[in-house]
Amino acid sequence: MRKGIVYLLIFLTASTYAQDKMLTIQDAITGYHLYPRGLNQLQWLAEGNNYSQVLSNDSGQRYISVKEVVSNKDVATIELDDIKSSIADGNSISSLPYADWINAKELRFFANGFQYAYDFTTKKSRKLYETEVNAGITHSPKQNGFIRNTDKGIKGQIYNVPVLTETEEDGIVVGQAVHRFEFGIMNGIFWSPDGNNVAYYYMDESMVTEYPLYKLSDTPATATMLRYPTAGAQSHHVTVSVAKRNGDVINLKTQGPKDQFLTNISWTPDSRYILIAEVNREQNHMWLNQYDAVNGNFIKTLFEETNDKYVEPEHPAIFLENDPTKFVWWSERDGYNHLYLYDMDGKRHKQLTKGKWIVTKLHGFSSDGEVMFISGTKDSPLERHLYCVNTANGKIKKLTKEAGVHNLSANEDCSYFIDNFTSVTVPRSVSIMDAEGKIIQDLHTAENPLADYKLGEMDLGVLKSKGGVDLHYRVFKPVDFDSKKKYPVVVYLYNGPHLQLIRNQWLGGANLWFQYMAQQGYVVFSIDGRGSADRGFDFESAIFRNCGAKEMEDQLTGVDWLKKQPWVDGDRIGVHGWSYGGFMTTSLMTRNPGVYKVGVAGGPVIDWSLYEVMYTERYMDTPEENPEGYA
Repeated sequence: MRKGIVYLLIFLTASTYAQDKMLTIQDAITGYHLYPRGLNQLQWLAEGNNYSQVLSNDSGQRYISVKEVVSNKDVATIELDDIKSSIADGNSISSLPYADWINAKELRFFANGFQYAYDFTTKKSRKLYETEVNAGITHSPKQNGFIRNTDKGIKGQIYNVPVLTETEEDGIVVGQAVHRFEFGIMNGIFWSPDGNNVAYYYMDESMVTEYPLYKLSDTPATATMLRYPTAGAQSHHVTVSVAKRNGDVINLKTQGPKDQFLTNISWTPDSRYILIAEVNREQNHMWLNQYDAVNGNFIKTLFEETNDKYVEPEHPAIFLENDPTKFVWWSERDGYNHLYLYDMDGKRHKQLTKGKWIVTKLHGFSSDGEVMFISGTKDSPLERHLYCVNTANGKIKKLTKEAGVHNLSANEDCSYFIDNFTSVTVPRSVSIMDAEGKIIQDLHTAENPLADYKLGEMDLGVLKSKGGVDLHYRVFKPVDFDSKKKYPVVVYLYNGPHLQLIRNQWLGGANLWFQYMAQQGYVVFSIDGRGSADRGFDFESAIFRNCGAKEMEDQLTGVDWLKKQPWVDGDRIGVHGWSYGGFMTTSLMTRNPGVYKVGVAGGPVIDWSLYEVMYTERYMDTPEENPEGYA
């Protein structure tokens, strides 16, 4: 069974002259000028209903424009000279610095070894603190301190009290993301809401096996040792420490084995307690534990989650502003990523969202707490829309109208949203909408950067797996396509967790390389088989304990469809992918000989027993527990 919609990209422009330009390989790889233009540093101010962006005047000088959302009237214009004249030695600033907003009138910027706050109402800056450099910094929410990563640990200050945790000890890592960025972990420093304390990861990887990385450009070659925990081997040990305003440091007395995973750290709104989602080494059991940030003592387990396959918490608890005793928790317990409301006694009050779709982002709540705003896939797994949810009765309403992918950012109280929109027919548009879904301002409509180029026809469609599951595909046909000819095919794939290739966005989620290959006379095909992201737990976890099996089955379903097309040369089908796609490429070539003429595997996993412990053991268990899956 096949459903499809054809998008003729070559007719997306109103241009009346010939579209005869061809992409070069340089365009295909680094042709950023051929992607739809957006707006520069468009952002909400930290408070209120004003927004800002960086613009250029007629002479090419950049400035920051601040506008009011409803009237779109100018609130302030901040030029380089304003910044320079507001601080000592301002002449050393040669270009407009990157700045972010800390309240309704002050923006923070770095210059001459200091962090400053510039007030556009007075055109004066105040010195926040000395930071030496502007990299790796995590700022206090109260602007009273900072912590930055060093090559030995962390250093910074809280109300001018130095914070320093550095070590020369081999195998100790302080204040960095741990567990190899799994479980949604992207940083290792967590400020308390009141700015008086900062929690951070402390990782001991001295027990992890070292591997040499050789720098062949040196003569003779030199080696750098890298600690890398592989499946079934010893893993690192992680704890959480808290640096206090008075200079003291305490360690949380975390529960469980030393090689468990400490994930999704959050502070309670009163800055007294810390919540940690603790996951066992087997990754089938999660405990949400509460700790006292004053003395590090374990308080209680709020609740637990288990799964016969795996649990994968990726979001910290998000507390309600109008009721700080309650928080929102993300979970796949019903098979889809949805939101649940809990209190600090661990009682689950209600499931806030439900259905055979997933929540992709929680934007926040209305000022009265009665409406929750989310992004999700309720209308289509290929799209992202903004929805409002009545927290009392669970009724949900779609606010965005156009079919496609809406990337949204909310202002402080979710009364307005910046909507960065794209679809297969819209390169990019940027607008501001209110909490009812009404467009307040149309800020930007990008021109089609490929209007002058000859492009291949693109088709998005659906095939059925052998078990009757919908599998979304995308196919680019060659330029000057002739249905009576037979064309070679390049199959590009990933087909692993946490990534979706096909979407209703510009180029269908592809990049210029796909159109470049279409210009060279190839059909370019991709299919998101089972194991891919954003289709629910059963779909993504189909790979459990046997990576490659279900994925290959679905990829071959795509090949079967291709070979039935009269314009496909079934003897000239190649396959290519990176990372998990590289693993899939090698698997398809070696386990299905004769199907593909050639395979190009980029960065593949060749032996799962040699891949990192967190990712591999989640999906495959250990080599000892699952020898058949590793075979």
